[in-house]
Amino acid sequence: MTTPGVDDAVREKRPVTERRLHPVTPLRRAWAPVAVLIGWAVHDPDQAQRQLTRLTTTTLVLALAVLVPAAALYGFLTWWFTHFAVTDTELRIRTGLVFRRTAHIRLERLQAVDITQPLLARVAGVAKLKLDVIGTDKKDELAFLGAEEARALRAELLARAAGFAPETAHEVGEAPSRELLRVPPGVLAVSLVLTGATWATLAAAVVVPAVLWLATESAWTVLATAVPLFGAAGASSVGRFVTEYDWTVGESPDGLRLDHGLLDRAHETVPPGRVQTVRIVEPLLWRRRGWVRVELDVAGSSNSVLLPVAPREVAESVVARVLPGVTVPPRASLSRPPRRAGRCVPVWWRGYGLAVTDAVFAARTGLFRRSLALVPHAKVQSVRLAQGPWERLWGVADVRVDTGANKTVTARLRDAGEAAELLRGQAARSRTGRRDARPDRWMA
Repeated sequence: MTTPGVDDAVREKRPVTERRLHPVTPLRRAWAPVAVLIGWAVHDPDQAQRQLTRLTTTTLVLALAVLVPAAALYGFLTWWFTHFAVTDTELRIRTGLVFRRTAHIRLERLQAVDITQPLLARVAGVAKLKLDVIGTDKKDELAFLGAEEARALRAELLARAAGFAPETAHEVGEAPSRELLRVPPGVLAVSLVLTGATWATLAAAVVVPAVLWLATESAWTVLATAVPLFGAAGASSVGRFVTEYDWTVGESPDGLRLDHGLLDRAHETVPPGRVQTVRIVEPLLWRRRGWVRVELDVAGSSNSVLLPVAPREVAESVVARVLPGVTVPPRASLSRPPRRAGRCVPVWWRGYGLAVTDAVFAARTGLFRRSLALVPHAKVQSVRLAQGPWERLWGVADVRVDTGANKTVTARLRDAGEAAELLRGQAARSRTGRRDARPDRWMA
């Protein structure tokens, strides 16, 4: 005996179809056992060398004859036992060869769905789907899918998260995008040349090993120091150029689209209403050209760069799109701390500034590398006043604003009376901002 209506609902429930990843996936996963051996050799090179010298040619050939098929079998089995399915309420991913793991990703908790294509994946015509979910620090991913299948699945997931019915979500397709700006490669290259951190790491990579050689005359010590320093210098110059090459910002109903990368192409989305903080960074050597870099904090997402370099006016227009209703305060409106703040932080106190408008809490730090952080009042989770003994002596205090991305923006060394007034007023502004905020929903 069944309750009327329940039987019909069960009968009408759509069957869940599980799918597999792209057939090239085993080739990628077969590298895992080989990577373990390489990691062991790098971790203990002396022991690895001793073990290799003991092996005869015949033993080495036999070992490869066992290792290669075993790695191929491992890649095939891990691919075979991996499935995913989109239900009415969640994306379900089942993985695991020996120990089974099932990830249930609630569609309403999706923050962003990004597509990345490493160089070899572009050649093979496949892509990786990365999912930002509220409350998790690590992205779940589906690697790899066919490039077209990845785009279709991304569009379906975003449509479901936006509230479209499961029966029609797959028909919505990818939302149209309008290009807002593209960063020319020449401008990106010049901006990296004019970045002080790049030259500082290069100088350290040249000077420190030379000093160590004069002091120790140990080649191993010099190599152990020089390799990481040159690696850091390369990552901050060539690495950034490769990652931020052909940076394009587009606007679509599901948020701002970011496409970039010379070798590995990334297709990211800045979800609407999820941006907690925007920072406008202005290095010293960029000021003459009027360039800035725009960084952001998004709740539950690892996206951290909005614009690698752009003229300030263009950057402010893009900021207005990710923070609707917010206008970047002009430099003249930022008030400095009182002069006695110099007793707490000599010279550098001149780099601090603060402006509070009807829409945003804006705090500036840095003397050579200025950074202006903007926090909409609706995104403020808590506000605190901090005052150490030395600051209490000179009548100044810090006002710290916490956001939903677990980050804090600090207005440093304000007059103690002003800080107390900021503390009281910010709570009221946050309540008003949350009441008037737009809904945090896709395609709203």
